Amino acid sequence: MHKKYIRSALNYTGGKYKLLSQLFPLFPKKVNNFIDIFAGGGVVGINAAREYGIFAGEHSSFILNDIEPHVIKFFKFLKGANHKQFINDVEKTIERYGLSETSKYGYEHYGIDSSKGLGSVNKEAFLKLREAYNNGNIGSNEEQVLFYLLIVFGFNNQIRFNSAGKYNLPVGKRDFNASMKSKLEEFCEVISEYNFEFLNEDFRLVDNIKEGDFVYADPPYRITTATYNENGGWTREDDLDLFNYLNSVNAKNAKFALSNVVIHNNRENEELVKWMGKYNLHILNYNYNNSNYQSKARQSSTVEVLITNY
Repeated sequence: MHKKYIRSALNYTGGKYKLLSQLFPLFPKKVNNFIDIFAGGGVVGINAAREYGIFAGEHSSFILNDIEPHVIKFFKFLKGANHKQFINDVEKTIERYGLSETSKYGYEHYGIDSSKGLGSVNKEAFLKLREAYNNGNIGSNEEQVLFYLLIVFGFNNQIRFNSAGKYNLPVGKRDFNASMKSKLEEFCEVISEYNFEFLNEDFRLVDNIKEGDFVYADPPYRITTATYNENGGWTREDDLDLFNYLNSVNAKNAKFALSNVVIHNNRENEELVKWMGKYNLHILNYNYNNSNYQSKARQSSTVEVLITNY
């Protein structure tokens, strides 16, 4: 096992970075194709490539699927890009728009401290950058540079587009600091090294699963109120369809692992509890790994689990 895991180049809401040290020991030791059907920021898939890469055959793939098209387009771009040139373009674009560069000048240069954040400093420049991205008529390289910078400089590093397809979040508190640059460099290195494929499909349409493959599913958690699940973004019907989908994976003699939340703030996902009884349940928690989810619920408001068919 790698002691140091790679972070996503995007600070993606709901990412599993903090749970990787618990997830990977529960994953199969060897797989043919690794399919992440809710890839999000790609942190599980990127680290799976590092874990399984030495075992993968010539025709094995690490497949990242997500319904968010801008993220998948960005991953595809990074896979084939000259990464040094991309980072150079990012830094030049920051300078061109007059965005903050605390890695060079520190917070004191802008008359603020890190606790206050950079929102007031970057607001005007960020709006110009957002307008340029939303107006289009830019080359593919610049499009991806601007998309990346919208995430870096945007509110809570989130990704949100309105019904017209326009990025609509306001400016955030941080910038392209040394940590963000390091995450981007490491992410680029791995995505270029291994055999990645990218899909932009509803999970129900990811059907080319074969015996020996491994499907990892980290869907929106229906009983939580995370930003990616606002206003009923993930429904009871979606849960039931996903459970049926994983049953079909099991019927193909492929392996799967499902991340989810059984209990949150005194709410229980009853459909999940009913379905998971035929599979194996792992409680994801450092202190109570051997407890059942009911006893865990007495000590925590949220019970996060991994359900496997192996």
